[in-house]
Amino acid sequence: MIALSVNVNKIALIRNSREGNYPSVVDYASTCIDAGADGITVHPRPDQRHIRPTDVRELSELCRAKTTIAGTALEFNIEGNPFAEPLGEYPGLLALVEQTQPQQCTLVPDSSEQLTSDHGFDLSTSAEKLKPLVAALQALDVRVSLFMDPDKKQLDLARQLGVERIELYTGPYAAAQDDLALLKNYFDAARHASDIGLGVNAGHDLNLHNLGQFATAPGLLEVSIGHALIVDAIDRGLAPAVKAYKTLLEKHHN
Repeated sequence: MIALSVNVNKIALIRNSREGNYPSVVDYASTCIDAGADGITVHPRPDQRHIRPTDVRELSELCRAKTTIAGTALEFNIEGNPFAEPLGEYPGLLALVEQTQPQQCTLVPDSSEQLTSDHGFDLSTSAEKLKPLVAALQALDVRVSLFMDPDKKQLDLARQLGVERIELYTGPYAAAQDDLALLKNYFDAARHASDIGLGVNAGHDLNLHNLGQFATAPGLLEVSIGHALIVDAIDRGLAPAVKAYKTLLEKHHN
């Protein structure tokens, strides 16, 4: 079964538009979990435009508590740029991971100037710099995933780096809609990743209209969805939106 990890950044973005803690990121994450989400994803950035370090710590405690109550594995996934310098209350990605011990850390090559993540790593230039960071995360018993484009040569480099998973950046797929050649490229990349021993995650701009088709990708283990799910929640309510995504994944999973 493909796991659904709900990215709650957008809840934090709404919260940050006013003073106080409304809406509560933790409360809304709890609703997602109770509705069937298999995990929670956050992508803290140094400018704290949405998720703050305190949110990361509180969500880690929530996921741990929910796992204890349910007795089933519930994953906490922290995304971010491992090279971003500490800024103010933001201690850096590795420091947050060390403090909160998530099940997974997804490394993303985004800069502070980007509105959102828009490309995968080029490991031909960044592998050596990433190597000690990957080792440090694995020493904490944290699974490492790299945000990657569907490029087989780059996936080979990810395997050589020793990470456990890759997350395919699906923005171009979502933008292209019915481009079957592009979809085949993603499927070929997913199959190649699985063949060389990499777990396959996917995320970015996946929604109820395009997820069903992508969910049949070979070896797909997890999707991380935030923006579209929160938009759907405006129409459906949060719990029904989570359930709709879970139902879609169950229907289309091979």
